[in-house]
Formats: sequence, C-alpha cells, structure tokens
Amino acid sequence: MAQPEYLRIAADLRRRISSGEWAPGDQIPTLPELCEHYRVSQTTVRNAIGLLRGEGLVESNARAGTRVRPRPPVHRMAADRYRNTGAPHATPFTRDQGIGWTEYRLDKRFEKVQASTELAALFECEPGERLLARHFVFYDNDQPTQMSTSYVRWSDVAGTAVADPINEPWPGGTRAQLESIGIHVTRITESFTAAMPTEVESAVLRIGAGTPVLRYTRRHIADTGRIVEVAHPIVRRGDTTVVDFAIDLDA
Repeated sequence: MAQPEYLRIAADLRRRISSGEWAPGDQIPTLPELCEHYRVSQTTVRNAIGLLRGEGLVESNARAGTRVRPRPPVHRMAADRYRNTGAPHATPFTRDQGIGWTEYRLDKRFEKVQASTELAALFECEPGERLLARHFVFYDNDQPTQMSTSYVRWSDVAGTAVADPINEPWPGGTRAQLESIGIHVTRITESFTAAMPTEVESAVLRIGAGTPVLRYTRRHIADTGRIVEVAHPIVRRGDTTVVDFAIDLDA
C-alpha cells in the first residue's frame, strides 16, 4: 500500500531538520512554497506540518510562520544520583539537570488520599491506608522538565514539617526529608516504561503530543525493609533523557 503523501512529506521535512539543513529557530518555507516544491495541495502540507508540530519539532505562529523549535539539552540520569555528595541543597533532580538551587523551582499541591489497590501493592500495605500525595512539577530555569506524584505514609509524616508544602523544595530531596523524621533509607528502586504523553502531560511539560515520555516508579525503602515513599509516576520527556547504568561485575 502506498504511503500517504503527508507522511512522505513529513518524513522529508523531519530529515531536513535532523540533518541541520534547518537549525533551531530557522523559518521553514512557506505553505505555498512547500506546495509547489512537493506538488501537493495545501491540505496535504498542513497535515505534514501538523504531524511535526505534534512531535515538537516545529512551532507555528500566524505572523512569524513555521519555525524549527529549539530543542532542550539532553540530560543524563546517573545511577548514583541518590547518593549523598556533600553538595549543599543538592537533590537528585538538580544533579540530573546540572543546575544549582537558585535555578530550581517547584510547583506543589498536597492532599490526603487512601491507598488504591495499585498503591497498596507498591507500598506492600493494605488498601485504604492513609497516604499524603504530593503533586510536583519541577522547573529548570522556568522550563517544566519533570512532573511526579510522591506518596508517603500519613502515619509517618502527620504533624511533621514533611507534611507542610511550605517546606518544599526540601534541600537534599526526599531522602533528607525522611532522615529528618528518623527514617533511614538504605535502598531505592526504580522501574521504567516509555509511552506517548497524556493530554495533561503534554500541557504541563509543554511538549507535542508526538513526543514520547519516560515514566518511572520510584520506591524509598527504610533500613527496616519497610517501603516509606512511592513516587508513581515520575514523568520526563523521553527524547532528551538518557538513563545511565554502571554494572560492576567484579563487585
């Protein structure tokens, strides 16, 4: 079966962008110019450009036309980002982004919830246990880069500074928070999946509907073996995130 014309044109435009023929910020040819070049209708070209817009490769403005969208830098998530480094205020997020405390901003919303069947399985607790849900959007220099919902047991944090959103962002992150209330974390697990973004994720992270996201579930586990925090999910744009693992075979 022949490939639809708009897909063929989108593939060619995508190639010209990825090759550097059009750099970030460059204006691509006008609609009439593209129609003449590809010998197709305006509807076909609009569909091709719409596909690229959904992938986050271009952005259109009624006055400025269509331009190649600047791409954010790639960030590497190192396997040891949860270790204490001695750097004041540093959190796993600021280490991932390579930014300082003054470049870090956080939107937050807290609410009390009951553990669903899914959350109960992650916490290894009974469904219905009271939890504190902390909804976060992380910013790197005003660019939304990560969103997450982090759950802690209400019995652990009730009446403590951890339960008050005024204290976010917390220097040192979740591990430091838990240490402040006498919970010593000795293990962290993460499970990764990739998918296309939901409408909410696209809007919050300011990405096109065609830009994949990386979703992962994190668990903080105390020295007693008890699971004391579950972040489910953490969401980042997938095309600019690299997860690094180091495996010491002789350890």
